[in-house]
Amino acid sequence: MTKKLVTVGTILLLVALVAMAADAITGKWSLSQEGRNGGPARVTTFDLKADGATLTGTVTMPAFGRGGDTPPAPTATPIKNGKVAGNTITFDVTRTTQMGDMTTNYEGAVSGDTIHFKMTSDMGNGPQTREGDAKRGTT
Repeated sequence: MTKKLVTVGTILLLVALVAMAADAITGKWSLSQEGRNGGPARVTTFDLKADGATLTGTVTMPAFGRGGDTPPAPTATPIKNGKVAGNTITFDVTRTTQMGDMTTNYEGAVSGDTIHFKMTSDMGNGPQTREGDAKRGTT
């Protein structure tokens, strides 16, 4: 009888931890990065939903204009291959650019109201990794 109670208690604890992890990740997050050549900051918005070990959602980031042109409006791009493992999330985003499709791999560590991201892209000159902190939105 005691063994069954311990087993049931352990299962309930694991279910509660998975639910808390989903709550810790699900929501809107904003990452602000310095603009090019002293320009205005570029803000990327992550709209994430964790469901167990699966992560879905979108990433919205500003586009670049060409040679002084007004850049196109930001569009939400769906994430692919989204995974949750404890406080770590990983996913890919593929955007269509003027130079063809570009995939960025995101790896994030969730800590409270911050996700520390490592973002790796290859724009034709080898992989480049950037880092930044996304903050949980209040709306």
